[in-house]
Amino acid sequence: MRLWIAVHLPLLPLEVFYPNWSDETAAVVLEHTRVMAASQSACDAGVHYGMRRGGVLALLPRAHMHERAIEREAQTLSGAATALLQYTPQAAFSDDATIVLDIGASLRLFGGIRALCRRVHGTVRRLGLTAAISCAPTAAGAALLARHRHLSGHRHPRTLSTPRLQHRLDRLPVDALPATLPYLDWLKGVGCRNLADLRRLPRAGLQRRGDTRMLDALDCAYGEAPELHAWIETPPSFRQRIELTERIEHADAAQHTVQALLAQLCGWLTARQLAVTQVCVQLEHERGRQAVAPTVIELALAEPAWQDAHLVRLLKERLAQLEISAPIIAVVLEAARTEAMAPASESLFPEPGGAPEDYKRLLELLVARLGAEHVLQPSPLADYRPEQANRWVSVMEPAAPLEARPLPPRPGWLLEKPVALVMRQHRPYYGSRLRPVSPPERIEAGWWNGLLVTRDYYIAAGADHCHYWIYRERIGDVDGVEPHWYLHGVFG
Repeated sequence: MRLWIAVHLPLLPLEVFYPNWSDETAAVVLEHTRVMAASQSACDAGVHYGMRRGGVLALLPRAHMHERAIEREAQTLSGAATALLQYTPQAAFSDDATIVLDIGASLRLFGGIRALCRRVHGTVRRLGLTAAISCAPTAAGAALLARHRHLSGHRHPRTLSTPRLQHRLDRLPVDALPATLPYLDWLKGVGCRNLADLRRLPRAGLQRRGDTRMLDALDCAYGEAPELHAWIETPPSFRQRIELTERIEHADAAQHTVQALLAQLCGWLTARQLAVTQVCVQLEHERGRQAVAPTVIELALAEPAWQDAHLVRLLKERLAQLEISAPIIAVVLEAARTEAMAPASESLFPEPGGAPEDYKRLLELLVARLGAEHVLQPSPLADYRPEQANRWVSVMEPAAPLEARPLPPRPGWLLEKPVALVMRQHRPYYGSRLRPVSPPERIEAGWWNGLLVTRDYYIAAGADHCHYWIYRERIGDVDGVEPHWYLHGVFG
């Protein structure tokens, strides 16, 4: 089934300047000295579309007024489209800040149309934008319903059948179709008020007017003609920059901007079938004479990722601990290293305690919170001396592989420093007399670095039936004293 979601951004000119803005902000965007967008607070004060600058100042002398930034609107719209590519590779731009998504093949993957619409709406909210979302069997029909949702009586209209779509489109005014704007006076003069009236007009008479775009757009919206789209293409590498509308004094205040960039990154990764293993975030500061070098955050991942939930948690921890030397004016996010995506397949009987990927993500979160130097893992060394056979390295470094060599049993708990044992009745004593239960294991090593050890190791049992790892020095002192016994480990 062919099904489309249309995402319309009605407040895009305003939200370019005020991401995550509130209704209490009295803000106005002007185009050629006339109002083309206003916040709810400004509209409540009497500001309306087309009002001149002087009229706005008369009503709201302290209103925040901005000239329309078309380039920034295009950049924001492109970023939103990139973020939405994580739901389908087939996305295209429509008229008037609208993005259409072909989601017919994605319904089962995301749990149905309701769940998918909720996820799309959540992604747009993370970008700091307000969206009107609709669903219909045609892209043009979904776009019309999204742009004129207030006329349909539904906040997010969803229409899954063509007859139901045609019924809803019939009630839209004739000027809802952009192709009718050049002929609007003539159409209203002949009594054409809505799209149903437009469809009843003789097609031959409309074609004789010399422009078939109106009929083509009408047929595409009603599903009576095929639609052609220019699909959005992603660049081969990802590097996005968002310039802030105001200076930020604390690093954690940039979290919303970083979150918006991560949403775009995940859309790019999904479209390119890639996973990221290293992310670089640059917090830009002052430029010019008082230039300050950017603050760089490098995030290396033990497990490749292509979803933003884990990345958001890691960067949130890093930003909370970061101290900046100057205010932030822009944020740049770059995918420094990527590799081919390998999605995990779901099994009938999932692994208890979580998958290995969950364990690696926990380690990454601990590293982001505590620092790489405080989260360590063992790395075996090729040395027969037990105290030299291991070293501790950061979990972000690859550990040396453990060689498959036949060795006698080793204790699970090795003491940091061997404990000297006393002798009772010619046997080592530790709470009780220890009785060897294994043949000796001789270790002679360390002559190459001056740390020579010559030991005979035994597994010994005590009266409490615990097993200990003890050794005896093979070389005594110069006075003829018997070699000492030591406790070096305890078996579980």
